[in-house]
Amino acid sequence: MNTTEKVIFEQFPYWEKALGSNSATTKSDLLVFVGCGTSYYLALSLAAYANEAGRKAIAVPGAEWLNRPNAFWPDWQKTHVVAISRSGETTETVAAAKKSRASGAFVTGLTVEPDSTLAQNSDQVVAAATHPEEGIVMTVSASLMLLLGLQMIGRNIPASVVASAQSLAKALDAALSQTILKRSHVVFLGGGPLFGMASEGALKLMEMSQVMTQAFHPLEYRHGPISLVDEKTAAVMLYSPDQKAAEAKLVEELREKGALVIGLGGPGDIELAANAEPSLSGLVFLPALQILGERAAQARKIDTVSPRHLTKVVTLA
Repeated sequence: MNTTEKVIFEQFPYWEKALGSNSATTKSDLLVFVGCGTSYYLALSLAAYANEAGRKAIAVPGAEWLNRPNAFWPDWQKTHVVAISRSGETTETVAAAKKSRASGAFVTGLTVEPDSTLAQNSDQVVAAATHPEEGIVMTVSASLMLLLGLQMIGRNIPASVVASAQSLAKALDAALSQTILKRSHVVFLGGGPLFGMASEGALKLMEMSQVMTQAFHPLEYRHGPISLVDEKTAAVMLYSPDQKAAEAKLVEELREKGALVIGLGGPGDIELAANAEPSLSGLVFLPALQILGERAAQARKIDTVSPRHLTKVVTLA
Protein backbone atom coordinates (compact mmCIF):
# COMPACT_ATOMS: atom_id res chain seq x y z
CA MET A 1 0.00 0.00 0.00
CA ASN A 2 1.53 3.32 -1.04
CA THR A 3 1.01 6.62 0.78
CA THR A 4 -1.74 7.82 -1.56
CA GLU A 5 -3.84 4.72 -0.98
CA LYS A 6 -3.15 4.86 2.76
CA VAL A 7 -4.32 8.47 3.02
CA ILE A 8 -7.51 7.81 1.03
CA PHE A 9 -8.60 5.08 3.43
CA GLU A 10 -7.44 6.93 6.54
CA GLN A 11 -9.29 10.18 5.79
CA PHE A 12 -12.52 9.46 7.63
CA PRO A 13 -11.45 10.30 11.21
CA TYR A 14 -10.54 13.76 9.88
CA TRP A 15 -14.09 14.10 8.58
CA GLU A 16 -15.44 13.22 12.01
CA LYS A 17 -13.32 15.93 13.64
CA ALA A 18 -14.52 18.50 11.09
CA LEU A 19 -18.24 17.82 11.56
CA GLY A 20 -19.88 20.86 13.10
CA SER A 21 -16.54 22.61 13.46
CA ASN A 22 -17.11 25.79 11.47
CA SER A 23 -19.48 28.56 12.47
CA ALA A 24 -18.68 30.78 9.48
CA THR A 25 -21.42 32.94 8.08
CA THR A 26 -22.29 33.75 4.49
CA LYS A 27 -22.83 37.39 3.57
CA SER A 28 -23.81 39.65 0.66
CA ASP A 29 -26.01 39.20 -2.38
CA LEU A 30 -23.84 36.69 -4.20
CA LEU A 31 -21.51 33.90 -3.13
CA VAL A 32 -18.53 33.55 -5.47
CA PHE A 33 -16.66 30.27 -4.99
CA VAL A 34 -13.15 30.60 -6.42
CA GLY A 35 -10.45 27.97 -6.85
CA CYS A 36 -8.00 26.29 -9.20
CA GLY A 37 -7.90 22.63 -10.29
CA THR A 38 -9.59 20.40 -7.73
CA SER A 39 -10.58 23.48 -5.72
CA TYR A 40 -12.45 24.87 -8.74
CA TYR A 41 -14.39 21.63 -9.10
CA LEU A 42 -15.29 21.82 -5.42
CA ALA A 43 -16.41 25.38 -6.13
CA LEU A 44 -18.70 24.17 -8.93
CA SER A 45 -20.43 21.74 -6.60
CA LEU A 46 -20.66 24.18 -3.69
CA ALA A 47 -22.17 26.90 -5.88
CA ALA A 48 -24.81 24.50 -7.19
CA TYR A 49 -25.62 23.27 -3.68
CA ALA A 50 -25.87 26.88 -2.46
CA ASN A 51 -28.29 27.76 -5.26
CA GLU A 52 -30.41 24.75 -4.38
CA ALA A 53 -30.50 26.05 -0.79
CA GLY A 54 -31.87 29.39 -1.96
CA ARG A 55 -28.64 31.38 -2.15
CA LYS A 56 -27.30 33.10 -5.26
CA ALA A 57 -23.93 31.59 -6.11
CA ILE A 58 -21.45 31.14 -8.94
CA ALA A 59 -18.14 29.32 -9.33
CA VAL A 60 -15.21 30.94 -11.12
CA PRO A 61 -11.63 29.74 -11.74
CA GLY A 62 -9.14 31.73 -9.69
CA ALA A 63 -7.35 33.35 -12.63
CA GLU A 64 -10.66 34.30 -14.27
CA TRP A 65 -11.97 36.02 -11.14
CA LEU A 66 -8.63 37.78 -10.75
CA ASN A 67 -8.33 38.97 -14.35
CA ARG A 68 -11.89 39.44 -15.66
CA PRO A 69 -14.39 39.44 -12.77
CA ASN A 70 -16.86 41.64 -14.68
CA ALA A 71 -17.39 38.79 -17.12
CA PHE A 72 -19.05 36.92 -14.25
CA TRP A 73 -20.49 39.56 -11.89
CA PRO A 74 -20.32 43.37 -12.13
CA ASP A 75 -20.52 44.46 -8.49
CA TRP A 76 -17.62 43.44 -6.21
CA GLN A 77 -19.08 45.17 -3.16
CA LYS A 78 -22.10 42.88 -3.11
CA THR A 79 -20.13 39.65 -3.25
CA HIS A 80 -18.89 37.21 -0.67
CA VAL A 81 -15.86 35.51 -2.19
CA VAL A 82 -15.04 32.04 -0.88
CA ALA A 83 -11.45 31.38 -1.97
CA ILE A 84 -10.63 27.66 -1.87
CA SER A 85 -7.04 26.42 -1.67
CA ARG A 86 -5.56 23.39 0.05
CA SER A 87 -2.22 25.07 0.70
CA GLY A 88 -3.51 28.61 0.94
CA GLU A 89 -0.60 29.54 -1.31
CA THR A 90 -2.02 28.97 -4.83
CA THR A 91 -0.91 32.05 -6.73
CA GLU A 92 -4.10 32.86 -8.64
CA THR A 93 -6.41 32.13 -5.71
CA VAL A 94 -4.43 34.20 -3.22
CA ALA A 95 -4.21 37.10 -5.69
CA ALA A 96 -7.96 36.86 -6.38
CA ALA A 97 -8.67 36.96 -2.64
CA LYS A 98 -6.45 40.01 -2.14
CA LYS A 99 -8.00 41.88 -5.08
CA SER A 100 -11.54 40.96 -4.01
CA ARG A 101 -10.98 42.25 -0.51
CA ALA A 102 -9.34 45.45 -1.75
CA SER A 103 -12.33 46.00 -4.03
CA GLY A 104 -14.86 45.76 -1.19
CA ALA A 105 -15.86 42.10 -1.22
CA PHE A 106 -16.06 40.01 1.95
CA VAL A 107 -13.57 37.13 1.65
CA THR A 108 -13.57 33.73 3.30
CA GLY A 109 -10.50 31.52 3.00
CA LEU A 110 -11.47 27.85 2.78
CA THR A 111 -8.31 25.82 3.33
CA VAL A 112 -6.56 23.21 5.46
CA GLU A 113 -3.73 25.64 6.28
CA PRO A 114 -5.04 28.24 8.77
CA ASP A 115 -1.71 30.10 8.89
CA SER A 116 -1.34 30.44 5.12
CA THR A 117 -1.11 33.57 2.99
CA LEU A 118 -4.74 33.05 1.94
CA ALA A 119 -5.85 32.94 5.56
CA GLN A 120 -3.93 36.13 6.32
CA ASN A 121 -5.74 37.90 3.46
CA SER A 122 -9.29 36.78 4.35
CA ASP A 123 -11.98 38.32 6.54
CA GLN A 124 -12.75 34.90 7.98
CA VAL A 125 -11.12 31.49 7.71
CA VAL A 126 -12.76 28.06 7.50
CA ALA A 127 -10.22 25.29 8.03
CA ALA A 128 -9.74 21.80 9.40
CA ALA A 129 -6.72 19.62 10.07
CA THR A 130 -5.87 17.23 7.26
CA HIS A 131 -3.88 13.99 7.09
CA PRO A 132 -0.20 14.85 7.62
CA GLU A 133 0.95 12.34 4.99
CA GLU A 134 -1.18 13.63 2.13
CA GLY A 135 1.11 14.15 -0.84
CA ILE A 136 0.84 15.79 -4.23
CA VAL A 137 -2.51 14.22 -5.19
CA MET A 138 -5.31 16.01 -3.34
CA THR A 139 -7.56 13.50 -1.59
CA VAL A 140 -8.52 13.97 2.07
CA SER A 141 -8.11 17.75 1.92
CA ALA A 142 -10.52 17.91 -1.04
CA SER A 143 -13.09 15.93 0.93
CA LEU A 144 -12.58 18.14 3.99
CA MET A 145 -12.95 21.40 2.07
CA LEU A 146 -16.15 20.14 0.44
CA LEU A 147 -17.48 19.12 3.85
CA LEU A 148 -16.57 22.48 5.38
CA GLY A 149 -18.08 24.35 2.43
CA LEU A 150 -21.34 22.43 2.72
CA GLN A 151 -21.53 23.27 6.41
CA MET A 152 -20.81 26.89 5.60
CA ILE A 153 -23.88 27.14 3.35
CA GLY A 154 -26.05 25.56 6.02
CA ARG A 155 -25.96 21.84 5.30
CA ASN A 156 -26.19 19.66 8.38
CA ILE A 157 -23.89 16.70 7.84
CA PRO A 158 -24.78 13.75 10.09
CA ALA A 159 -22.13 11.34 11.32
CA SER A 160 -23.74 8.60 9.22
CA VAL A 161 -22.37 10.29 6.07
CA VAL A 162 -18.84 9.40 7.12
CA ALA A 163 -19.72 5.71 7.35
CA SER A 164 -21.59 5.86 4.02
CA ALA A 165 -18.59 7.37 2.22
CA GLN A 166 -16.21 4.87 3.74
CA SER A 167 -18.46 1.93 2.84
CA LEU A 168 -18.90 3.13 -0.74
CA ALA A 169 -15.14 3.53 -1.25
CA LYS A 170 -14.52 0.03 0.06
CA ALA A 171 -17.37 -1.44 -2.00
CA LEU A 172 -16.16 0.13 -5.24
CA ASP A 173 -12.60 -0.95 -4.51
CA ALA A 174 -13.76 -4.55 -4.05
CA ALA A 175 -15.85 -4.48 -7.24
CA LEU A 176 -13.23 -3.10 -9.62
CA SER A 177 -11.74 -5.38 -12.24
CA GLN A 178 -8.68 -5.07 -14.45
CA THR A 179 -11.04 -5.01 -17.44
CA ILE A 180 -12.49 -1.70 -16.26
CA LEU A 181 -9.28 -0.27 -14.86
CA LYS A 182 -7.33 -0.71 -18.08
CA ARG A 183 -9.84 0.98 -20.37
CA SER A 184 -8.12 3.86 -22.15
CA HIS A 185 -11.05 6.28 -22.44
CA VAL A 186 -12.91 7.15 -19.25
CA VAL A 187 -15.98 9.39 -19.05
CA PHE A 188 -17.44 10.84 -15.85
CA LEU A 189 -21.07 11.95 -15.91
CA GLY A 190 -22.90 13.96 -13.29
CA GLY A 191 -25.59 16.65 -13.31
CA GLY A 192 -26.35 19.64 -11.10
CA PRO A 193 -24.01 19.70 -8.09
CA LEU A 194 -22.59 16.35 -9.20
CA PHE A 195 -21.05 17.85 -12.33
CA GLY A 196 -18.31 19.30 -10.13
CA MET A 197 -17.74 15.86 -8.63
CA ALA A 198 -17.69 14.25 -12.08
CA SER A 199 -15.09 16.82 -13.15
CA GLU A 200 -13.02 16.11 -10.05
CA GLY A 201 -13.27 12.36 -10.67
CA ALA A 202 -12.02 12.89 -14.21
CA LEU A 203 -9.16 15.09 -13.02
CA LYS A 204 -8.20 12.65 -10.29
CA LEU A 205 -8.02 9.65 -12.62
CA MET A 206 -6.18 11.65 -15.29
CA GLU A 207 -3.47 13.02 -13.01
CA MET A 208 -3.02 9.72 -11.15
CA SER A 209 -3.09 7.25 -14.06
CA GLN A 210 -2.26 9.47 -17.09
CA VAL A 211 -5.40 8.22 -18.86
CA MET A 212 -7.39 10.65 -20.99
CA THR A 213 -10.67 11.46 -19.27
CA GLN A 214 -13.71 13.65 -19.87
CA ALA A 215 -16.53 14.99 -17.72
CA PHE A 216 -20.01 15.94 -18.94
CA HIS A 217 -23.50 16.67 -17.77
CA PRO A 218 -25.20 13.33 -18.50
CA LEU A 219 -27.79 14.32 -21.09
CA GLU A 220 -25.28 16.54 -22.89
CA TYR A 221 -23.19 13.47 -23.64
CA ARG A 222 -25.42 12.38 -26.51
CA HIS A 223 -24.78 15.67 -28.31
CA GLY A 224 -21.52 14.74 -29.99
CA PRO A 225 -19.17 13.17 -27.42
CA ILE A 226 -20.97 9.83 -27.54
CA SER A 227 -19.32 9.30 -30.93
CA LEU A 228 -16.12 8.32 -29.09
CA VAL A 229 -17.67 5.42 -27.16
CA ASP A 230 -16.43 1.94 -28.01
CA GLU A 231 -15.04 -1.18 -26.32
CA LYS A 232 -12.14 0.87 -24.91
CA THR A 233 -14.50 3.12 -22.94
CA ALA A 234 -15.40 3.07 -19.27
CA ALA A 235 -18.01 5.44 -17.87
CA VAL A 236 -18.76 6.52 -14.32
CA MET A 237 -22.33 7.73 -13.79
CA LEU A 238 -23.00 9.78 -10.67
CA TYR A 239 -26.75 9.38 -10.48
CA SER A 240 -29.09 12.20 -9.43
CA PRO A 241 -32.32 10.83 -7.94
CA ASP A 242 -34.51 13.33 -9.82
CA GLN A 243 -32.97 12.30 -13.18
CA LYS A 244 -32.28 8.64 -12.49
CA ALA A 245 -34.59 7.23 -15.18
CA ALA A 246 -33.11 9.40 -17.94
CA GLU A 247 -29.55 8.73 -16.75
CA ALA A 248 -30.18 4.98 -16.61
CA LYS A 249 -31.42 5.09 -20.20
CA LEU A 250 -28.19 6.81 -21.24
CA VAL A 251 -26.18 4.15 -19.39
CA GLU A 252 -27.93 1.44 -21.40
CA GLU A 253 -27.00 3.23 -24.62
CA LEU A 254 -23.37 3.43 -23.53
CA ARG A 255 -23.29 -0.26 -22.66
CA GLU A 256 -24.82 -1.14 -26.04
CA LYS A 257 -21.98 0.76 -27.70
CA GLY A 258 -19.32 -1.19 -25.80
CA ALA A 259 -18.70 0.86 -22.65
CA LEU A 260 -18.38 -0.66 -19.20
CA VAL A 261 -20.25 1.49 -16.67
CA ILE A 262 -19.79 2.13 -12.96
CA GLY A 263 -23.11 3.31 -11.56
CA LEU A 264 -22.91 5.18 -8.27
CA GLY A 265 -26.47 5.41 -7.04
CA GLY A 266 -27.99 3.56 -10.00
CA PRO A 267 -27.63 0.90 -12.71
CA GLY A 268 -24.35 -0.11 -14.35
CA ASP A 269 -22.04 -3.08 -14.83
CA ILE A 270 -20.99 -2.17 -11.29
CA GLU A 271 -23.98 -0.82 -9.34
CA LEU A 272 -23.48 0.68 -5.87
CA ALA A 273 -25.89 2.56 -3.61
CA ALA A 274 -24.98 5.98 -2.24
CA ASN A 275 -26.83 5.70 1.11
CA ALA A 276 -27.06 9.45 1.63
CA GLU A 277 -29.59 12.18 1.00
CA PRO A 278 -29.15 13.82 -2.43
CA SER A 279 -27.66 17.04 -1.02
CA LEU A 280 -24.77 15.04 0.43
CA SER A 281 -24.20 12.42 -2.26
CA GLY A 282 -21.33 14.37 -3.83
CA LEU A 283 -19.41 14.21 -0.58
CA VAL A 284 -20.14 10.49 -0.24
CA PHE A 285 -18.97 9.81 -3.82
CA LEU A 286 -15.65 11.63 -3.50
CA PRO A 287 -13.47 8.99 -1.73
CA ALA A 288 -14.73 6.30 -4.14
CA LEU A 289 -13.59 8.45 -7.08
CA GLN A 290 -10.22 8.87 -5.40
CA ILE A 291 -9.65 5.13 -4.97
CA LEU A 292 -10.74 4.56 -8.58
CA GLY A 293 -7.92 6.86 -9.71
CA GLU A 294 -5.41 5.08 -7.49
CA ARG A 295 -6.39 1.62 -8.73
CA ALA A 296 -6.25 2.74 -12.38
CA ALA A 297 -2.72 4.02 -11.73
CA GLN A 298 -1.69 0.77 -10.07
CA ALA A 299 -3.06 -1.19 -13.05
CA ARG A 300 -0.59 0.78 -15.19
CA LYS A 301 2.25 0.57 -12.63
CA ILE A 302 2.25 4.35 -12.14
CA ASP A 303 3.38 5.78 -8.82
CA THR A 304 0.87 8.36 -7.59
CA VAL A 305 3.19 9.52 -4.83
CA SER A 306 5.26 11.28 -7.53
CA PRO A 307 2.86 12.00 -10.41
CA ARG A 308 4.40 13.25 -13.63
CA HIS A 309 4.71 17.05 -14.07
CA LEU A 310 2.77 17.83 -10.87
CA THR A 311 3.66 19.67 -7.65
CA LYS A 312 1.74 19.91 -4.39
CA VAL A 313 1.42 23.70 -4.63
CA VAL A 314 1.10 25.62 -7.90
CA THR A 315 2.87 28.97 -7.57
CA LEU A 316 3.59 31.30 -10.44
CA ALA A 317 6.41 33.81 -10.70
